Amino acid sequence: MDPLKALADAERKPYWLDSPAKPEPRPRLTGDTTADLAVVGGGFSGLWTALMAKERDPSLDVVLLEGRRIGWAATGRNGGFAMATLTHGIANGLERWPEEVRTLEHLGLRNLDEIGETVERYGIDCGYERTGELHVATEPWQLEEMHRNAETAREMGVRFDVMDAAQVRVEVDSPTYVGGMWERDGCAMLDPAALAWGLRRACLEKGVRIHERTPVRHMRETPTGMELLTRDGTVRARAVALGTGVFPPLLRRLKHFVVPVYDYALVTEPLSAEQLASIGWRNRQGVGDSANRFHYYRLTADDRILWGGYDAVYYNGGRMRQEYEQRDATFTTLAEHFFTTFPQLSGLRFTHRWGGVIDTCSRFSAFYGRSHGGRVAYAVGYTGMGVGATRFGANVMLDLLAGRQTERTRLRMVREKPIPFPPEPVRSAGIQLTRWSIARADLNQGRRNLWLRTLDRMGLGFDS
Repeated sequence: MDPLKALADAERKPYWLDSPAKPEPRPRLTGDTTADLAVVGGGFSGLWTALMAKERDPSLDVVLLEGRRIGWAATGRNGGFAMATLTHGIANGLERWPEEVRTLEHLGLRNLDEIGETVERYGIDCGYERTGELHVATEPWQLEEMHRNAETAREMGVRFDVMDAAQVRVEVDSPTYVGGMWERDGCAMLDPAALAWGLRRACLEKGVRIHERTPVRHMRETPTGMELLTRDGTVRARAVALGTGVFPPLLRRLKHFVVPVYDYALVTEPLSAEQLASIGWRNRQGVGDSANRFHYYRLTADDRILWGGYDAVYYNGGRMRQEYEQRDATFTTLAEHFFTTFPQLSGLRFTHRWGGVIDTCSRFSAFYGRSHGGRVAYAVGYTGMGVGATRFGANVMLDLLAGRQTERTRLRMVREKPIPFPPEPVRSAGIQLTRWSIARADLNQGRRNLWLRTLDRMGLGFDS
């Protein structure tokens, strides 16, 4: 099908946020107030932190400040893959923390279990389905690494079922598949905006004070804690948790470690029973292909297909602008790839198209820390894997603020920082060269050029 025709009626807004269930905004902060804990950011990172702080100690006075609307940024724009991995996959974990990776895998699975328990406990209607993820290979060169990862996972007690092309096509039928593996336990599918709104409700029920449309403009230390300045008010708190993701940090040191990368996605109209039968997908797994520039896709509750990824874009200078959330060249490419993957769905149309910005760091997984004598904690750099891992990061921040030695804070992965990015213009040149090299590797049987091999040796090995 002509991709332009399929995109003609697609609205330029995130599918998850285009819902009548979106709650009315909480009032902005006006005047001065105090709190035991101030949380900055109303995405998953901030919501989990506020909720679990009240679960740990119901007497705490917690205030959450969100610059726009709860869940409006990365939290409401992603694919809804809640992954167990805390390290951007076992291979990345083995490369960086080989002595800890088994523990990290088990902590990640426990974290995902606890997300499911929280959803059930608070009655959050977010379409939570623990269906796992189907990793598919579309080129023979992708199979070797896939099989190697599956064997490593099995040694750690993580279930990966390797499949040949016929077995994969029984699960999801595409002529492009040459093999795959089903990670049965390590991923849940959900509606991310509905989860955010459900966590918001749970926070309010626990007594968290939430102020939306209240960007924090400045943070400074006081003799008794921290002070957060907004346009119309001030919060004085004993401790602060920062969950601001990729947006300009209140801690200047963080700007050296995080860059903004834009990711794009499409959603189709609902599939008919006949269209759904033509591709199978009875087990409703999330799906990701195994190229360096990969696609991710999944079914929604009403049997639409969300289709995203592939064309991650860095705008030179690290610029972030609202107009970057729409990129027609990328949408056209995504639509072309969709119909190549599912030719039997020719004639299907897209209803939504959007982009969003990801907080990317050089180790591809979150990093953590404290400042101002332990009064401020942060977790940032999830690199597209934050739907599940932000809950773990929220627990880390609360541990750090409490000054507690825990199984989490003792991890080298938690104690270490990633390698910082170089200053501009070297930063932009290096990122664009890396993007070009990754694209070339996909066209060259996965073979990595000298630049990518150099990054590998430096511990900066981009693989997605």
